[in-house]
Amino acid sequence: MLGSSSSDTDREKTAELVRNLGAVYGPLAWWSDDPELVIIGAMLTQQTRWEHVEHALDKLGAAGLLSLATLARADRVVLEQAVYSTGFYRVKARRLKALAGHMIDRYGGVNGMRRCPTEDLRADLLSCEGVGTETADSILCYGFGRCTFVIDAYTTRICSCAGVRQKGARLKCLFEEVLPASVAAYQDTHAHMVEFGKENCQRQRCEQCWIRNLNG
Repeated sequence: MLGSSSSDTDREKTAELVRNLGAVYGPLAWWSDDPELVIIGAMLTQQTRWEHVEHALDKLGAAGLLSLATLARADRVVLEQAVYSTGFYRVKARRLKALAGHMIDRYGGVNGMRRCPTEDLRADLLSCEGVGTETADSILCYGFGRCTFVIDAYTTRICSCAGVRQKGARLKCLFEEVLPASVAAYQDTHAHMVEFGKENCQRQRCEQCWIRNLNG
């Protein structure tokens, strides 16, 4: 809970933002709900565009490297070549292989991960190199169906434009107070932020953005 430091105004603006974006976009399907694919995608999408990740996923699929088990055993050079399109390919290949190996060693794979409580699994993910809060929460929310809200650059920017003062972990808590305890609500709301951000923030359509009207 945010307590007294989170004003009713922030809650009201966040709730209005959620309602308005939901009315615009409705239910949105994420690109995958397969835990292994979500893990791979979340690691590769850092500091790159999604189309580069899609190219890498095709390469990984062709090389038979779309599971934690195969990634953990993968040849380093083959893995680097497969993820080359995403940039920082040596770092990403090393981190992806290490994460896959850790999850296999500790849990035996995704079935063991599914049995792990959310906060414990989140803490373990965050202990791995290259896994920050956005990556960990994306994996948990979309790959494992957990009610943990994803805060990314789009969400932070959109909320700031709407006049919501919370940032980072406090913004995450704010959404988790406002949203119903529903995985679909968490997934859709974050997906709405991404979609709106791509359509408006990425194209710098600030002057015609209705979200600014919430900041009054």
